[in-house]
Amino acid sequence: METVFDLLDEKMRAGRSRPGAGCDLVATTPEATVREATRLMNEHGIGSVIVMNGRELAGIFTERDVLRRVVVESRSPDATLVREVMTANVLFCSLEATIDDVADQMRRHRVRHVPVLDADREVVGMVSIGDVNAHRHACCERTLYHMEQYLHGRA
Repeated sequence: METVFDLLDEKMRAGRSRPGAGCDLVATTPEATVREATRLMNEHGIGSVIVMNGRELAGIFTERDVLRRVVVESRSPDATLVREVMTANVLFCSLEATIDDVADQMRRHRVRHVPVLDADREVVGMVSIGDVNAHRHACCERTLYHMEQYLHGRA
């Protein structure tokens, strides 16, 4: 079974993440304004940022949080702090978690971004539903290639 570690490694090798950057970790603080956090998300072309309180995971701030807790409630993005509208009860996974388990948790909890924590509970990466789908697509392509090679006697 392939693990989240394998997926993060694959992302880095494919250039979808920068080595040493913790697999596209983009973070903000609970004291940042919603405007600052959304600007950060836009600059990086991502749908969520992790919220760090020092070295500790405090929450996650997503596009869904902006829509449900800022726009619908007519809050000012300049006056609203991330800590007021972030998702504090964060679903996370370990590097050893299987990709299928993470995908299943994402589906059951209806989330699209899951922070990855190491054994010391430090954030080391982020897995998105797009990452999971890209990984599954690549696996299917490899399987199809090998089956074609086998069927045509080239394997």
